Amino acid sequence: MSEILFWFYLINSVLLINHEIDSAYWKEWNLFKLPGGITGFLMIHIPLIFLVLYGLVLVFQQSYTGLIFSLILSLSGIFAFTAHMYFIQKGRDEFRIPISLFILSAILIVSLIQLIITLNLIINW
Repeated sequence: MSEILFWFYLINSVLLINHEIDSAYWKEWNLFKLPGGITGFLMIHIPLIFLVLYGLVLVFQQSYTGLIFSLILSLSGIFAFTAHMYFIQKGRDEFRIPISLFILSAILIVSLIQLIITLNLIINW
């Protein structure tokens, strides 16, 4: 089960990082009213991407901390989908193109599967 979690974590990481690339295109800092423009947005992502990749290493090592990182990543994916669907429902134009919607939908599906696997491994730790 831990090996399966590794692959779901990796897939989710790729999807979420691609979403963040898409977010830079859509100037997501304006959507969430984050200060600093593109500079602040990029600075925030340096430690975030490091943590996502560090979590992948911990999941690969089958550590309990890796499960916590996996839990956080899967919940982050569910949050990303939910928040963006909220803004789309409110009439915002960002993230309405097919590839953006595909990435967000894939994030939701992968995050839910990852969450189930992670919780199963935590319960059986």
